[in-house]
Amino acid sequence: MSRKPIFAANWKMNKGPSEAEDFVKSILSKIQNQPFSCDVVIAPAYIALPKAAEALNNHHGIAIAAQNCSQFDSGAYTGEVSVVMLRELLVHYVILGHSERRAIYGETDEVINAKLKKAREANLRPIFCIGETLQEREAGKLESVLRTQITEGLKGLSEKDMTETVVAYEPVWAIGTGVTATSEQAQEAHAFVRSVIADIYGPETAAKVRIQYGGSVKPNNAAELMACPDIDGALIGGASLDPQSFLDIIHNGTVEK
Repeated sequence: MSRKPIFAANWKMNKGPSEAEDFVKSILSKIQNQPFSCDVVIAPAYIALPKAAEALNNHHGIAIAAQNCSQFDSGAYTGEVSVVMLRELLVHYVILGHSERRAIYGETDEVINAKLKKAREANLRPIFCIGETLQEREAGKLESVLRTQITEGLKGLSEKDMTETVVAYEPVWAIGTGVTATSEQAQEAHAFVRSVIADIYGPETAAKVRIQYGGSVKPNNAAELMACPDIDGALIGGASLDPQSFLDIIHNGTVEK
């Protein structure tokens, strides 16, 4: 089945409103209204979402993502942002379960699952992150870790919810380290992820789900990674902070399977 590739820029805690606006304007000037053959998503910090959306001015080829959301609708949750608030800012995607949220902020599979459900209630499209640490991989726990993250994280989501969800496989040992999984390692993990989704939702639904690779994706390795049959795009961190680098990854990674 042909799946439309999706490339997402996760800026993390970088770029305030003015920098986000400059980035978007730079991207738009470089593409000169030429359509992308893939879906393109930019995930600024919360505070930069309005400026990024304003600068995009409803450009149909680029969507806005939030980097997180609350599992609650409203209330005494200081510092949190609800899905309803995000919808008001013309956000269409939300990154959930990133390894930094899991490791630094202690987000559990249960919390991530609640956020996924809340995102789908608001018709936001989750980019659901999973991945193993180096210690887990070396201990032979790759499959058990990924299966648990998938099974617990997606619990209670319908088949329709699943087809509206992007899965991002990010080996924790390759995020921001300059180390990239080989194309063989990445494809093996992506194929396993798809097989677990097939176990839960059936092969037809699994064939529709887009699975991104994340972990030190750069212009010079994008083509090889994206050529793998089960890799449907990339979730890009540091290399997405520069407009030309981000566009080069998209260009080099948009290959015929």
